[in-house]
Amino acid sequence: MSALFEPLTLRNLTIPNRVWMAPMCQYSAADEGPEVGMPTDWHLVHLGTRAVGGAGLILVEATAVTPEGRISPADLGLWNDRQQQAFARIADFLREQGAVAGIQLAHAGRKASTDRTWRGGGPIGLDEELGWRPVAPSALPFTGAHTTPAELSVDQIRGLVEDFRAAARRALAAGFQVVEVHGAHGYLINEFMSPFTNHRTDAYGGSFENRIRFALEVVDAVREVWPDDLPVFFRVSATDWLTENPEDGREGWTADDTVRLAKELLVHGVDLLDTSSGGNAPGARIATGPGYQVPFAAHVKAETDLPTAAVGLITEPRQAERIIESGQADAVLLARELLRDPYWPNRAADELGATPRRPDQYHRAF
Repeated sequence: MSALFEPLTLRNLTIPNRVWMAPMCQYSAADEGPEVGMPTDWHLVHLGTRAVGGAGLILVEATAVTPEGRISPADLGLWNDRQQQAFARIADFLREQGAVAGIQLAHAGRKASTDRTWRGGGPIGLDEELGWRPVAPSALPFTGAHTTPAELSVDQIRGLVEDFRAAARRALAAGFQVVEVHGAHGYLINEFMSPFTNHRTDAYGGSFENRIRFALEVVDAVREVWPDDLPVFFRVSATDWLTENPEDGREGWTADDTVRLAKELLVHGVDLLDTSSGGNAPGARIATGPGYQVPFAAHVKAETDLPTAAVGLITEPRQAERIIESGQADAVLLARELLRDPYWPNRAADELGATPRRPDQYHRAF
């Protein structure tokens, strides 16, 4: 039996294999009117195709918990009933194809109000149509071209915790079985955690314990409304890639900070750490290559009891198999590779001697 295609049980949920689809923004939701933030037929077909292709878990892209928390005007959201109803159709289809349906809840923080990536992904200013002022732990723009965000008050922070709670409740009602809190890639929760972006002097800034306070409050709020028998994930940027280059002279979040956080997340009811990196510090030098982020997942597994998933330039079946077989991670999350080949999981199963999960309608081809 291929290790990559062994089921993984978290709480009472069994995910049929260890090949999962990473959340990837499609920038394809309606950007104005009553349909803002709603998934479309694009999302149904895009996500459904990867479920048909054999992925064990499909994680829906970063889904904003408030309108201002969208990365772009065309991002998904989950703050009203219409959005919840539209997501239910997608979650149902994913489950019908044998995949577990998951969703990532997010707030873009200071990186909000930007354009679609194929239009350059640049900031949309306050004077432009569809633009808005972002919010952040500190009034520090992402780059000189970005709008300076408004620094959140303590009352606003507490309100955002409730927004995450409400979105998690809606995700459950829509039929999702996994919820992931997005704490990575320079978005709001990551901004709070890193000293590079958090210059506050109150209970949400300064010490490590203060900087992770918002993250833990969000996790607690989500866990309180999420069933005890279903798992909660947390996505982390394991490093800002600043301390790896000491000559840079900027203090950031580190791999050791991630281990400390993982131990806290485990106590607060998180079931798996989705281990990515970067995105918080523009211009940070990142040493990329095949599986370049896998050591971060392995480091957390070696130092804590929290299961991990690895992501980042995992492209070949035997490469993914080695990651699981060697115990570096409990699952792999594929992103761009699944954009190139939606049926990668079934192709990998064939190569590794496992049984592909193909719909009855496709059996004549095999």
